[in-house]
Amino acid sequence: MRTDEVLDRLDFSALDGSEPIHLAVGHLRLALICAEPLRSILADYFSDALDAPGNPDATVEVLDGQTLTPAPDWVDWAREPGKTGRKDAIFDLEDGRLVHKVRTGVSFVQSPERLVAFGPAAEHPNQVINFVNTQFLNICQRQGWQICHAAALGNGRRSLGIAGLSGGGKSTSVLRLMDIDGLAYITGDRLLVRKGTPPDALGIPKLPRINPGTIHGNPRLHGMLDNVRRAELAAMPGEALWKLEEKHDLHVGQVYGTGRVCFEGPLTHFWVLNWHRDSDTPMAVEPVMLADRPDLLAAIMKSPGPFYQKPTGAFLTDGERPDPQGYLDALEGVDIFEIRGKLDFDALFDAGQALFAET
Repeated sequence: MRTDEVLDRLDFSALDGSEPIHLAVGHLRLALICAEPLRSILADYFSDALDAPGNPDATVEVLDGQTLTPAPDWVDWAREPGKTGRKDAIFDLEDGRLVHKVRTGVSFVQSPERLVAFGPAAEHPNQVINFVNTQFLNICQRQGWQICHAAALGNGRRSLGIAGLSGGGKSTSVLRLMDIDGLAYITGDRLLVRKGTPPDALGIPKLPRINPGTIHGNPRLHGMLDNVRRAELAAMPGEALWKLEEKHDLHVGQVYGTGRVCFEGPLTHFWVLNWHRDSDTPMAVEPVMLADRPDLLAAIMKSPGPFYQKPTGAFLTDGERPDPQGYLDALEGVDIFEIRGKLDFDALFDAGQALFAET
């Protein structure tokens, strides 16, 4: 089956008259076409990346509520190590790939010619958001960038990437450091890096998804929850609050003010969080050689996933893992540090202040 055969089974008339949403991230431009009410939701979400009309590098179309009947014979895509449950399934076409989100029912056409999301998209706008951001990632990776599982922020002269194991406080750390005057948010969970002097850093327009513990611990964020919920959180034991999963999207520009989002910068420093809540050792920032620490490198690397189509036209295969050497090359010249000892966001803030105060 070819991509055009799939597209012929979908009704694109639903998009007639829809004004595209134009987005810009660094050197990349993307157009997003969808009907209301989803269009307004997505335009608000991507407010920090809105751009004037232009010639896009990619166009994403969204068809809410449409399905393929009969459904393809989906093949499950294996989860990353440590992850459980079914998430993605694929069906390879002669010139593209269909990807299906098992939990939500939203599906996607990924091909060089067309990028289409369909299914219950309006019920699950985050699936469309992820699909849009995947296109930024895909284009850059085909241009030689490496995708890191990391957050980042910077001041124009230098930028700091922050990686760590899931639940290690990456989002809380970057938002705590945003209290430093003059810093701008680059990205919260996906950082693109390209070899250079210094290497280039590029983020994506995905809002930080934070848990109640992050909100509770940062007075600037308290307005995201009502007083009743904040009182409930204050009464919870620390361990239970740390583990509580209840995601909230944080609009950085709305909380921190205008000019506090910048999707690109020179990458000069990288912290890998390897601290522990139950440690009695004071937090320390220790320089490391990444080539000698495969455990830390593993925390930085991120598989592109089932949507990635290589420059050759071939799609990523299930089980294919990133090349560590590509990351070592891209991060050459970046000062890498391991954050060790006990989890201490105040000490981390002080280390950040010292870093960005350097001339």
